[in-house]
Amino acid sequence: MTRNEFLFTSESVSEGHPDKVADQISDAVVDLFLAKDPEARVACETLTTTNRVVLAGEVRGRGMIDSDGNWEPGAQEEIQRAVRETVRRIGYEQAGFHWRNLTFENYLHPQSTDIAQGVDASGNKDEGAGDQGIMFGYATDETPDFMPATLYYAHRILARMAADRHSGAAPFLEPDAKSQVTLRYEKETPVAATAIVVSTQHKPDYCTPWAKDGESGGDAAKYAELRTYVMGVLKDVLPAGFLSDETVIHLNPTGKFEIGGPDGDAGVTGRKIIVDTYGGAAPHGGGAFSGKDPTKVDRSAAYVCRYLAKNIVAAGLARRCTIQLSYAIGVAAPLSIHVDLHGTGTVDAAAVEAVLADPAKLGFALTPRGIRVQLGLNRPIYQRTAAYGHFGRTPDAEGGFGWERLDLVDRLRAAL
Repeated sequence: MTRNEFLFTSESVSEGHPDKVADQISDAVVDLFLAKDPEARVACETLTTTNRVVLAGEVRGRGMIDSDGNWEPGAQEEIQRAVRETVRRIGYEQAGFHWRNLTFENYLHPQSTDIAQGVDASGNKDEGAGDQGIMFGYATDETPDFMPATLYYAHRILARMAADRHSGAAPFLEPDAKSQVTLRYEKETPVAATAIVVSTQHKPDYCTPWAKDGESGGDAAKYAELRTYVMGVLKDVLPAGFLSDETVIHLNPTGKFEIGGPDGDAGVTGRKIIVDTYGGAAPHGGGAFSGKDPTKVDRSAAYVCRYLAKNIVAAGLARRCTIQLSYAIGVAAPLSIHVDLHGTGTVDAAAVEAVLADPAKLGFALTPRGIRVQLGLNRPIYQRTAAYGHFGRTPDAEGGFGWERLDLVDRLRAAL
């Protein structure tokens, strides 16, 4: 039963958060391999810590690994350049984490032949899923991008701050940051912000000017500059009327945030999966996206679930939609298709499931290859997904975020 009024919260983390640094490095490796070989296989895990980046995982791809499983000349140097360029682009030139000075270790190795024989197409066998698992996609009409409002605004707060840092408009900011947005909902519609948390790494002396006895003791004028800036971002990003005198604002609640990024906390690929998806407003199958080529259904099937859910809501067939797919490693067709319209549908969920299960009606098959072809996934488009969410983004000219297109709306309306 729908609650008339409730609070809901989502968080986001910036491109400089240590886990997001790891995600962006892993996806830089995916893009490097796919740029040379659209059929490359990549499963790249990254660890970041104080002035150190470590890669591990399994890879295969022409131009990088030869037929005997050896690195092609210069391939490892290309990987190291991609890693350092990623860190430089994010903005890390600190004593504890610097793109030029960090130690780099590469433990990537050729993909297991046991996995390859199950995944690759051969003879009459279609390409199979790169792993077993369950994947979810979600869409809601509460924002223009069909995303949960709490996550939508949490992402945009940090994306705006990062843009201002890069442009020089906010020179007191450093790369690491987190946000958290709590909204009050009335009749399933967000109407007000009750609490917002922004924790941002900053230049020296921009900490809170608490008095003494071990407290922060920053420069009062500099802290006021930081607070005024952050309040301006919140007012620009949130809808008119969402902020009020009753909104609780926490800015750097520890008082001081000078040590950040991988120097402050170790980062690992795939630890921010709720930030990457729907901010807790929808289920998650548990699999991370970054560092994986699109034969891995953890990534590609989650993308197609979002694609389907978004088009269903955009078509006016429901105000909210969750879709689940499941797969077995080496098997092409999904084992199950589940649709939940959350009581908001204008059609029956079972009828939607029947359309999704029929390639003739849907226009493509929900197999790994069918998904990759429909969404154009065999391209170097992944590093751009690894900060500020994989969903609710604008499709670009190079094919990035193709799962956000609304080109199924007419087909779904006709079929249902």
